[in-house]
Amino acid sequence: MNILHLRNLWLAVGVLVLAVAGAACSSKGGAKHDNTPPPPTVVVAEVTQKTVPIYSEFVGQTKAEETVELRARVEGVLQKVYFREGSPIRKGQLLFTIDKRPFAAALDSARALAVKAASDLAQAQQRTDVLQAQAELADANAVLTRADQDVNRLAPLAKEKAVTEQDLDAALATQKSARATVDSRKANLTNLEAAVKYTIERARAEVTASKARITQAELDLSYCDIYAPISGVIGFLQVDEGNLVGRGDATLLATVSKSDPLLVDFNVSEIEYLKLTNPETAGKKTHDLSFDLMLSDESVHPHQGRFRVLDRTVDPTTGTLKAEAAFPNPGSYLRPGQFARLRVAVAQHENAILIPQRAVQELQGAKTVMVVDNENKVSLRTVRLGDKADKDIVVLDGLSGGERVIVEGMQKVRPGGQVNPSTGNQQSASTEH
Repeated sequence: MNILHLRNLWLAVGVLVLAVAGAACSSKGGAKHDNTPPPPTVVVAEVTQKTVPIYSEFVGQTKAEETVELRARVEGVLQKVYFREGSPIRKGQLLFTIDKRPFAAALDSARALAVKAASDLAQAQQRTDVLQAQAELADANAVLTRADQDVNRLAPLAKEKAVTEQDLDAALATQKSARATVDSRKANLTNLEAAVKYTIERARAEVTASKARITQAELDLSYCDIYAPISGVIGFLQVDEGNLVGRGDATLLATVSKSDPLLVDFNVSEIEYLKLTNPETAGKKTHDLSFDLMLSDESVHPHQGRFRVLDRTVDPTTGTLKAEAAFPNPGSYLRPGQFARLRVAVAQHENAILIPQRAVQELQGAKTVMVVDNENKVSLRTVRLGDKADKDIVVLDGLSGGERVIVEGMQKVRPGGQVNPSTGNQQSASTEH
C-alpha cells in the first residue's frame, strides 16, 4: 500500500513537470509568432538643386585621320622588311626593299643611250654637207657672174663687128651653163638643208627621249625602296620576304594609319543640330564646342575634342547630318574602328532639380519615383522630366530639393510601407537585410 501510494505520487510529479514545460514552450512559441519582420533596406539618394550643364550624347565610331596603303609600284622580289607589325613608325622610315639589280641595269642602259643621242645631235649640228654645198653654190655664182660680164662686154662689140658672132655665142653658152649650174647647186643646197634639219630634229628628239628613259629608270629604281609616307601605326604584313610583287597590279604590302588626332564619325539629328547652333542656349559656334569621348568600358578619354566637319545638308531618309569630331590621341592609344559615345554641353539649367536616372520608373506611360519621407514611409510620386545632366536627370515638376528618392530596392517596397534607408550600394543593402 505504501509502495502504491509512492508510485502515484511520482506520476503526479511527472505530469506536473510536463505541464509546466509545455506551458513554457507554448509561451515562447507564441512570442516568436507575434514578432513582425523588419522593414526592407533600400538605397536612397537626396534630391539636389543646382545649376548644371545639359548634355547631348551621340554614338560614333573612331577612324584614322589618314590611312595609306603601301603598294609595290614595280615588279620584283621583296628582298627585305624593316619593321615590326603593329608598331609605331615615323614619316620617312624605310619599310621595304625590292631587288634593285634589274632597275640599276636599266638605268645604266638608259644613260648610255643618252650619251649616244647627244653625240648624234652634235654630229648633225656640224652641217658639213650643207657647208660644202654652200661653197659649191658660191663658186657657181662666181662663174655665172663672170659669164654675165663676158656677155655684157661682147654684145656691144658684136654689133660693131669688133668681135665675131662666134665669140658672142660662146660667151652666151658659157653664161647659160653657169646659170644652170647655179640652179643645180641651189637645189642641192635646199635638199641638204632640209635633210640636215630633219636629222638635227630627230637627234634632238632622241636626246629628249633618252632623258625621259633615264628619269623613268631612276623612278623605277627609287620605287625599290618603300618609305613611310606618314607617321602612325603600321598593320599586318601582307606579303613575306622572297615573294614576287608588283606583277600585273600594285601588290598591297601593308597599311599605315595616322591616329593622332583621332577622328570620330557620328550623326546629328535635326533637333540636336538646332540645340548645338542655337545662340540662346549653347551660346557658341559649332566649331567652338568641346566634346567628351566616352569609351566602351565607360571610361572618358582624357582629351576633349572639337568639331571638324559638319555636312552641308540633312539626309532626307534619316533626318540626320553627318558630323566628325577630332580628339588628341597621343601615342595612338585609341585605334580606328572603336565604338564610342560623344557628349557635349549644349546649355545650362539654372537651379535644376536633379535625381539619378536609375530612380525613375515608368508606370502606365507616366514617369514615377519612390519618395521616402522623414518617417521613412514610401510614397509613389509622378514627375515630369527634362534633359539629362551627366548621370542625373532634370525634374521639371513633382519633386523638391532635399527630398529622398529610392534608387535601389524599389521592387521590395510598396507605397505606404516602411523602409530602412541607406546610402550604400545594393550589395551592402542586401547584406544588411
